[in-house]
Amino acid sequence: MAAAKRFHIKRKTWVGYAFMMPFLILFVLFIILPVFISFGLSFTNYNMIESPDFIGITNYRLLILDDAEFLIALKNTLVFAFISGPIGFLGSFVMAWLINNLKARNLFSLAFYAPSITSGVALSTVWLYFFSSDRYGLINNTLINLGIISEPIQWTQDVNTVLPVIILISIWMSMGTGFLTFLAGLQNLPQEINEAGMIDGIRNRFQELIYITLPQMKPQLLFGAINAAVGAFGVFDIAVSVAGLPSPDYAAHTIVAHLYDYAFIRFEMGYASAVAIILFLITFVLGRIFMRVFSEKD
Repeated sequence: MAAAKRFHIKRKTWVGYAFMMPFLILFVLFIILPVFISFGLSFTNYNMIESPDFIGITNYRLLILDDAEFLIALKNTLVFAFISGPIGFLGSFVMAWLINNLKARNLFSLAFYAPSITSGVALSTVWLYFFSSDRYGLINNTLINLGIISEPIQWTQDVNTVLPVIILISIWMSMGTGFLTFLAGLQNLPQEINEAGMIDGIRNRFQELIYITLPQMKPQLLFGAINAAVGAFGVFDIAVSVAGLPSPDYAAHTIVAHLYDYAFIRFEMGYASAVAIILFLITFVLGRIFMRVFSEKD
């Protein structure tokens, strides 16, 4: 009897592994393997025509000490990430919390999530109408008619305004995935916990949010935080669509734009791989921090 039970458990285990195997194979082929290949190429001089030539840490030395454009891209990306990431994370949670209590929840959810399933390039075209640099752009036209300005503002060409414009657009476009995750988490919270909280002294929705909802949503908060961080550090399409490549005086140049420049314009794949590894390390460290912050352990 015990032997039959052990056999049944082993069979269920192997069936589970069999179902996971296709995903694991794809994960290794398209996630793990490219990281190792990129890491190896980062120590070479490789132009996709000649064979890779090992040069040690030269790419990293040039990247950190001699590449002024990379340092600008790193600064812009950090500014972008530390503004758009937290705002997008908090904004998506607040909107999910508010919409979850509405009667027309499904309609509002669809309206809020729609930008996330639309092409960034397509939506950038809409925003370019808002921030058009001539007097016919929506914002310039409104400000001129109100007498606030007399000449159009070069929103996407001025080094002082192009990065804030991209941050604003990215925040609006990036909240959908986190919003959907938070909304699903809120809808699956057991009502018994809220009722027990009311018995124990919870008197309003804010106390319920702080003492009941947030502690119960740590997995969703972790996913939302990592998703916001990766999205912020991976900004590219919107920046290039709005400001071009390169942007005016590199004012909106990001790490991914720098990577794209060296990989697909200059074809310096070894150097581009070094940029990719730096970006991978930054996002990996942030991911570990978020996992520690939102750990299930009390």
